[in-house]
Formats: sequence, structure tokens, C-alpha cells
Amino acid sequence: MIGERRDYLTNMISTLVAEKLLRKGYEAYLAYISVADYGDSSDVFPEALPGLSLNREVEFGIELISGTIPVYPSQCVSMGSTCSIRKEEKRGASVFSKIDLRSGYHQLRVKEADVHKTTFRTRYGHYEFLVMPFGLTNAPAAFMDLMNRVFQPYLDQFVVVFINDILVYSKSEDEHDEYLRVVLQILREKQLYAKISKCEFWLHEVTFLEHVVFIEGIRVDPRKIEAVLDWKQPKNVSEIRSFLGLAGYYR
Repeated sequence: MIGERRDYLTNMISTLVAEKLLRKGYEAYLAYISVADYGDSSDVFPEALPGLSLNREVEFGIELISGTIPVYPSQCVSMGSTCSIRKEEKRGASVFSKIDLRSGYHQLRVKEADVHKTTFRTRYGHYEFLVMPFGLTNAPAAFMDLMNRVFQPYLDQFVVVFINDILVYSKSEDEHDEYLRVVLQILREKQLYAKISKCEFWLHEVTFLEHVVFIEGIRVDPRKIEAVLDWKQPKNVSEIRSFLGLAGYYR
């Protein structure tokens, strides 16, 4: 790993790129990385979902109301979970891990009585969704309901959940080891699966909900600030609204 010093995590590079940099005279360092042993957790991080999800206590339902028009979901990220992080940060959390579920929505089944409402047509025939599809207005709320129930005993103790993202935080490394074991065991028992390539473990700062969480508090992701600063000058009402929506959120 090598690159310019930034306020967020260093980028990963391939072995071939590293070799080219070494030939050009760049300095390199060999580091030993110690990672806690959580036994065989490969079942929590499969390369693909193993099959149709369980019949869970929460199922996705579709209620049709006659005469209504399509509702477009808001693109704004809720600040509720971020506020929870801020509260916990004041208690001295210094070690963080982030777990991202693999195709989270597809791990929640559609109610059997509503499956026919998901029917769609392709050139190959008609199909139905047995699991919750992306893009439906009430999908985030349904999945949040599931996650809140699954992690209810530990919410705001050492876990924050937002849809398919899980943040584990602690004051010490010993605590973090214990908390990660608890979270992984819950995922295993509930047969919820994560994507290892999108997870981050044992960090002193982590990006969560477009904010950087660290021991001293919470700040906006520097990359989002760059997006605001580099935004092209708006030339019409639509572009002005887009800019105000982004800039206003980070105000």
C-alpha cells in the first residue's frame, strides 16, 4: 500500500503496481498484521447467497391502494443512526468495525400472499420475486425493522445498524474482540450473510453513512466535501436544486 497521505483510509493497490513503483525507486515497508481468530466464519461471508432466505419474523408486504400514483423514495440518508454514533462517541469509543450485508434486501422474503404483486415480464417469460426487490418505497423500512429486531439487545450498546450496514464500536480492543464475536454469532444464527470485500475491521476511524467516525467524534467524509467544492456552476433551476440538496445536507 502506498499513496498520498489523506484524512481517510489508504487505497489498496495490486502487486503489479507495487512492483512498478519499487522499480521507480519508491520506498516500501513490510508490516506484520495481527488479526483475531474468530474460528471458521466463512459461513457468514459466502461468495454468494446460499439460497432462498429463511421464513423470518419480518416479511415484506405490498399493500395496494386504488387510485394512487407512484411514490418516489427520498435519496436523503437518515441522520438517526449518525446521531446515535455521535452520542456513543462521547463515551470514548475508539475501535470500529463495519459489516456490510451481501444483497441485504434479497435476504428478506416477500409475504406469500403478495408474491404475485411483484410479477414482471421479460422476453423469456413472466417472473415473480420471492425475496424483497430493490427500488420499492417501503423496502428500507421493512429491512430496518428486521435489523432492529435482530440486534435489539445490543443497539446503542456497541452496535448501530442502518439498513444493511452494521457498525460495531468499543472503547478497547478486548471489548471489540468480544463484541465482534457476538455480532458474528448473531449473523450466523439468523442466517444473515455479509460481503467480506465490503467489510472493515479493527479500525480507529471508519466511514459510515458518508461520515468518518473516530475517537474524537464524527466528521463529514472529505471526499464528499471535495464533491461540493468541485461542483460545476449551476446553470438552471434543476442544477441549483441538486447542488443545494447536496450542500445543504452537509451544512
